[in-house]
Amino acid sequence: MLEINRRLHIPEEEIEYHPIRASGPGGQNVNKVATAIQLRFDIHASSLPEEARQRLLHYRDHRITRDGTIVIKAQNYRSQEQNRADARERLGELLRAALHTDKPRRPSRPSRASQKRRKEAKQQHKQKKAMRRRPE
Repeated sequence: MLEINRRLHIPEEEIEYHPIRASGPGGQNVNKVATAIQLRFDIHASSLPEEARQRLLHYRDHRITRDGTIVIKAQNYRSQEQNRADARERLGELLRAALHTDKPRRPSRPSRASQKRRKEAKQQHKQKKAMRRRPE
Protein backbone atom coordinates (compact mmCIF):
# COMPACT_ATOMS: atom_id res chain seq x y z
CA MET A 1 0.00 0.00 0.00
CA LEU A 2 1.43 3.35 -1.09
CA GLU A 3 0.63 6.16 1.34
CA ILE A 4 0.16 9.59 -0.25
CA ASN A 5 -1.06 11.38 2.87
CA ARG A 6 -2.92 10.46 6.04
CA ARG A 7 -6.21 10.04 4.20
CA LEU A 8 -5.16 8.72 0.78
CA HIS A 9 -3.64 5.30 0.12
CA ILE A 10 -3.14 3.42 -3.14
CA PRO A 11 -3.36 -0.38 -3.06
CA GLU A 12 -0.42 -2.22 -4.67
CA GLU A 13 -2.84 -3.97 -7.08
CA GLU A 14 -3.47 -0.66 -8.87
CA ILE A 15 0.22 -0.15 -9.67
CA GLU A 16 1.78 -2.12 -12.55
CA TYR A 17 5.52 -2.77 -12.64
CA HIS A 18 7.22 -3.85 -15.86
CA PRO A 19 10.93 -4.73 -15.87
CA ILE A 20 12.71 -3.24 -18.88
CA ARG A 21 16.30 -2.98 -20.01
CA ALA A 22 18.11 0.06 -18.69
CA SER A 23 20.00 2.39 -20.99
CA GLY A 24 23.49 3.71 -20.43
CA PRO A 25 26.80 2.09 -19.51
CA GLY A 26 26.98 -1.32 -17.89
CA GLY A 27 28.88 -3.62 -20.19
CA GLN A 28 27.45 -7.03 -21.01
CA ASN A 29 25.22 -7.03 -17.94
CA VAL A 30 23.04 -4.24 -19.34
CA ASN A 31 22.16 -6.44 -22.35
CA LYS A 32 21.27 -9.49 -20.24
CA VAL A 33 19.36 -8.17 -17.24
CA ALA A 34 16.19 -6.06 -17.12
CA THR A 35 16.95 -3.95 -14.05
CA ALA A 36 15.03 -0.80 -14.96
CA ILE A 37 11.39 -0.57 -13.91
CA GLN A 38 8.54 1.07 -15.77
CA LEU A 39 5.72 1.90 -13.37
CA ARG A 40 2.23 2.42 -14.79
CA PHE A 41 -0.71 3.80 -12.81
CA ASP A 42 -4.12 4.18 -14.46
CA ILE A 43 -5.84 7.25 -13.01
CA HIS A 44 -9.29 6.30 -14.34
CA ALA A 45 -9.22 2.80 -12.80
CA SER A 46 -7.81 3.95 -9.46
CA SER A 47 -9.60 3.98 -6.11
CA LEU A 48 -8.86 7.68 -5.65
CA PRO A 49 -11.80 10.02 -4.94
CA GLU A 50 -13.33 11.66 -8.02
CA GLU A 51 -12.03 15.12 -7.09
CA ALA A 52 -8.47 13.78 -6.76
CA ARG A 53 -8.77 11.99 -10.11
CA GLN A 54 -9.89 15.18 -11.85
CA ARG A 55 -7.02 17.16 -10.30
CA LEU A 56 -4.55 14.53 -11.50
CA LEU A 57 -5.96 14.48 -15.03
CA HIS A 58 -5.64 18.27 -15.29
CA TYR A 59 -2.16 18.37 -13.71
CA ARG A 60 0.51 19.44 -16.22
CA ASP A 61 3.27 16.82 -16.14
CA HIS A 62 5.04 14.97 -18.96
CA ARG A 63 4.66 11.65 -17.12
CA ILE A 64 0.85 11.73 -17.41
CA THR A 65 -0.32 10.46 -20.81
CA ARG A 66 -3.37 11.70 -22.70
CA ASP A 67 -5.34 8.56 -21.84
CA GLY A 68 -4.82 9.18 -18.10
CA THR A 69 -1.94 6.85 -17.26
CA ILE A 70 1.06 7.86 -15.19
CA VAL A 71 4.27 6.32 -16.58
CA ILE A 72 7.48 6.49 -14.52
CA LYS A 73 10.77 4.93 -15.64
CA ALA A 74 13.27 4.19 -12.86
CA GLN A 75 16.80 3.15 -13.80
CA ASN A 76 19.03 4.95 -11.30
CA TYR A 77 20.12 1.78 -9.50
CA ARG A 78 21.67 -1.49 -10.61
CA SER A 79 19.12 -3.63 -8.77
CA GLN A 80 15.53 -4.09 -9.83
CA GLU A 81 14.22 -3.83 -6.25
CA GLN A 82 15.90 -0.46 -5.65
CA ASN A 83 14.48 0.83 -8.94
CA ARG A 84 11.03 -0.47 -7.96
CA ALA A 85 11.21 1.39 -4.62
CA ASP A 86 12.49 4.52 -6.41
CA ALA A 87 9.58 4.39 -8.88
CA ARG A 88 7.05 4.00 -6.02
CA GLU A 89 8.58 6.97 -4.18
CA ARG A 90 8.49 9.13 -7.32
CA LEU A 91 4.85 8.19 -7.92
CA GLY A 92 4.07 9.26 -4.34
CA GLU A 93 5.87 12.58 -4.85
CA LEU A 94 3.98 13.22 -8.10
CA LEU A 95 0.62 12.46 -6.48
CA ARG A 96 1.41 14.64 -3.44
CA ALA A 97 2.40 17.55 -5.71
CA ALA A 98 -0.69 17.18 -7.92
CA LEU A 99 -3.12 16.88 -5.01
CA HIS A 100 -1.63 19.69 -2.93
CA THR A 101 -3.88 22.72 -2.59
CA ASP A 102 -2.62 26.09 -1.47
CA LYS A 103 -4.34 27.77 1.42
CA PRO A 104 -6.53 30.63 0.11
CA ARG A 105 -4.92 34.01 0.65
CA ARG A 106 -6.80 36.39 2.90
CA PRO A 107 -6.24 39.98 1.82
CA SER A 108 -4.68 42.14 4.50
CA ARG A 109 -4.42 45.89 4.95
CA PRO A 110 -1.24 47.75 5.87
CA SER A 111 -1.18 48.90 9.48
CA ARG A 112 -1.51 52.58 10.35
CA ALA A 113 2.09 52.66 11.65
CA SER A 114 3.45 51.17 8.40
CA GLN A 115 1.46 53.71 6.35
CA LYS A 116 2.93 56.51 8.49
CA ARG A 117 6.50 55.17 8.04
CA ARG A 118 5.98 54.99 4.29
CA LYS A 119 4.74 58.58 4.09
CA GLU A 120 7.66 59.82 6.19
CA ALA A 121 10.15 57.97 3.97
CA LYS A 122 8.54 59.54 0.90
CA GLN A 123 8.74 63.00 2.47
CA GLN A 124 12.45 62.52 3.24
CA HIS A 125 13.08 61.37 -0.32
CA LYS A 126 11.15 64.38 -1.64
CA GLN A 127 13.21 66.79 0.50
CA LYS A 128 16.49 65.19 -0.61
CA LYS A 129 15.51 65.65 -4.27
CA ALA A 130 14.36 69.24 -3.61
CA MET A 131 17.77 70.09 -2.10
CA ARG A 132 19.46 69.01 -5.35
CA ARG A 133 17.41 71.43 -7.45
CA ARG A 134 18.66 74.81 -8.53
CA PRO A 135 17.52 77.65 -6.28
CA GLU A 136 14.89 79.91 -7.82
